[in-house]
Amino acid sequence: MNFTKSIAAIALAGLLFVSCKKNTEEATTIASTETTAPKVKKEIAAANLQTASFKVDGMTCAIGCAKTIESELSDLDGVQKATVDFDKKLATVTFDKTVQNPESLTKVVEATADGKTYKVSNMKS
Repeated sequence: MNFTKSIAAIALAGLLFVSCKKNTEEATTIASTETTAPKVKKEIAAANLQTASFKVDGMTCAIGCAKTIESELSDLDGVQKATVDFDKKLATVTFDKTVQNPESLTKVVEATADGKTYKVSNMKS
C-alpha cells in the first residue's frame, strides 16, 4: 500500500513539474513578443497617396476574418491605413502608389488564410 502511494506521488509530482515548465516557456515567449517594438511606418508624400476600395467576399466574422485581413494589409510596406468593414464587406486602403498597387493588395487579401476563402471584387481606386 505504501509503495502504491509513493508511485502515485512521484507520478503526480512529475506531471506538475512538466506542466509548470511548459507554462513558464509559454509565458517567456509571450513576454518576449509583447516587448518587441512596433514597426515604424515611413511618412508618405501627399502626392503619392492613393486610396482603393474593394469588396471582400468570403468573410464570416468581424473579429477573425475582417481583423485578419485588415492586419495583413496594414502590415504591408507603403500602406498608411487599412480598414475592413465586415457588415458592408468593404475594405478601404490608403497607400503609397510608388510602393503598392491595387493588384498587389488584391493578391494579399486573396492569399490570406488558405488562399481560397476570400475573393476581391469591385476594385475602385
